[in-house]
Amino acid sequence: MKTRILFTFAFIGFLSLAFLTSCGGGKTADKQASDSTNVAAAGTPSAEQMAMGKSIFETKCKVCHQATGLGLPPVWPPLAGSDYLLSDKKRAVAQALNGSNKDITVNGVVFKGLMPPQVSTHDSAVAVINYVLNNFGNKGGYISVGEVKDVVIEPRK
Repeated sequence: MKTRILFTFAFIGFLSLAFLTSCGGGKTADKQASDSTNVAAAGTPSAEQMAMGKSIFETKCKVCHQATGLGLPPVWPPLAGSDYLLSDKKRAVAQALNGSNKDITVNGVVFKGLMPPQVSTHDSAVAVINYVLNNFGNKGGYISVGEVKDVVIEPRK
């Protein structure tokens, strides 16, 4: 019984450490780019923007949401096939920018995990959301920086 309790605490500690050291940490993948250079003429993101989104995902999102986009239920929700994500792209951009501490329901499951802010610019948030909307089996379309320019970036605490 003591071994099981120790293992549980060790596992929770490992997840907490992984979360704290990866989510929202570092600035390398969060580089400023201009909307006009990152959106192709047809309104879809350029290869450059999608590459930036992938880099941000790999650096900041993968630890919690996993390389497969399936998350780690019951703490971190899936991005793959997520009704929550696909239903409101603008909200997804706002959460990438400002984080979230609210309970969310994804595919009928309530998630209570804290998500700290991941990026600091609209360009970076749009890039990572467009990447997620079009990977992990998602066919979620795209969102442009112009569509989210009114999303307020909250001061970091």
